[in-house]
Amino acid sequence: MDESAQNRILIRGGRVVNDDRMQDADVYIEDGVIAQIGSDLHVPGGCRVIEAKGRLVIPGGIDTHTHMQLPFMGTSAIDDFYTGTRAALAGGTTMIMDFVLPSRNESLVEAYHKWRAWADPKVCCDYSFHVGVTWWGPKVTQEMEELCQVHGINSFKMFMAYKDVWQLNDTELLHAFDACKRLGALALVHAENGDVIKENSTKLLAQGITGPEGHEMSRPEEVEAEATNRACVLSNQVGCPLYVVHVMSKSAADVLSEKRRAGYVVFGETIAASLGASGSHYRHTCWRHAAAFVMGPPLRSDPTTPGHLMDLLANGDLQTTGTDNCTFSGSQKALGKDDFTKIPYGVNGVEDRMSIVWEKGVAQGKMDPCRFVAVTSTSAAKIFNIYPKKGRIAVGSDADVVVWNPHATRVISAKTHHQAVDFNIFEGMEVHGVAEWVVCGGRVVVEDGEVRVVQGSGRYIPTPVYSPTVYARTPARDAAKAWKKVEREPYTGPVYVANDASNDGTITEIEPQSVKATASYARSSVKVNQPPGGNASGSFW
Repeated sequence: MDESAQNRILIRGGRVVNDDRMQDADVYIEDGVIAQIGSDLHVPGGCRVIEAKGRLVIPGGIDTHTHMQLPFMGTSAIDDFYTGTRAALAGGTTMIMDFVLPSRNESLVEAYHKWRAWADPKVCCDYSFHVGVTWWGPKVTQEMEELCQVHGINSFKMFMAYKDVWQLNDTELLHAFDACKRLGALALVHAENGDVIKENSTKLLAQGITGPEGHEMSRPEEVEAEATNRACVLSNQVGCPLYVVHVMSKSAADVLSEKRRAGYVVFGETIAASLGASGSHYRHTCWRHAAAFVMGPPLRSDPTTPGHLMDLLANGDLQTTGTDNCTFSGSQKALGKDDFTKIPYGVNGVEDRMSIVWEKGVAQGKMDPCRFVAVTSTSAAKIFNIYPKKGRIAVGSDADVVVWNPHATRVISAKTHHQAVDFNIFEGMEVHGVAEWVVCGGRVVVEDGEVRVVQGSGRYIPTPVYSPTVYARTPARDAAKAWKKVEREPYTGPVYVANDASNDGTITEIEPQSVKATASYARSSVKVNQPPGGNASGSFW
């Protein structure tokens, strides 16, 4: 087949599913974009035809949260930008959003360039970056502006955990949120109370609890919920939209539901692991098995957690699904064999996310295919301002398309997955929903389960600031909530004089007179000591 024919694809006979509608239609792709949608399309001869009868034709998935080849806790994630994105495509995800995480005091811009140099030669699918704000100072604000204006970054992640490594205090969080607001960027937070976690970890180790169960014990559910609430309050104080990554517990998810109902501009992301696994594995008697599930925040032992998170995802209280894919082999996890705080955090998910959401959501009757498309692709595209280029089957959109078989099943296993990691937290789970064909950037990359990719063929996708989904209501909201001064006549009554060496503490009566005269008298004749905490707003106390 010549090159021109390879660039022309007709997907015929399927049901096109977007977040807002389903229709029976053919889809014609040419030169990397969707060129036509409808019935009885007129297309050039010689194009490749994919028969999709009985299948759904959906936008390629967008994984909002990955960490490929992340340097972390004395090692680096074993799935790099090649194996990780190859696995993503195998499961129907055609774009990942990874994280640039500078070391403390490292330039954010230099870290961005370092991550680009790692990713560009390897990625098999399109990708973008969030950038971590892992320390605070005047230079950080300047570099955030450069990243937004020059390098296509519209989201910054702040950590409320990882004390002494990446954690910001509340004052620094306020400054970071304020900077995001001024730049039109979205503030992301890892919401756990790092101070509590550090204290709990010290106590657990002192009691001889060194195994993976100590990881979960050190960061209980309320530690996540408290930080989630605090992040919402702090961001709301400066009017900054907030996106909480990897919501893992019922309590934290319920905080977001409550805040959204109260009018806060806040979005919630859950992940494949929290929808398809539980924290019961931390008590497994095999250390290797238990350690494989260590991640932060941890999976929760409450068996009703996955169903509750799926319910909130289905009804709109949570908006997106990522994976926090950050994989480490058994020997890498063993760095913490004698101390749970040294087990590298991270699990798999980038390959299995779409099937997990379908199995736990659509197959269980909790969401319809349109909502499935929303939570796996479209909502992310809208929030991060790349819609409708991504996240939609529409004329002019990028040709990132999945032919999805809703009836097919597969059994998840480390023996058959495409990731480099030697363990799969969903091992043995049978799931409905299989990506039979995957088209990425107009190229067929998965065909009947066979993955055919080229390293470096993916593109970096800039994410513009001021996403309408995030910022459209903030001007009116800011105006409605603006502080307003109360206009009143000046106070001309008696003013208390504090005890000191020059007076007896009596109240001095000031004769009512003009404001100018009163002010002059007060300056020249009355000495007023400030109360504890200082003089509020420059007026007498």
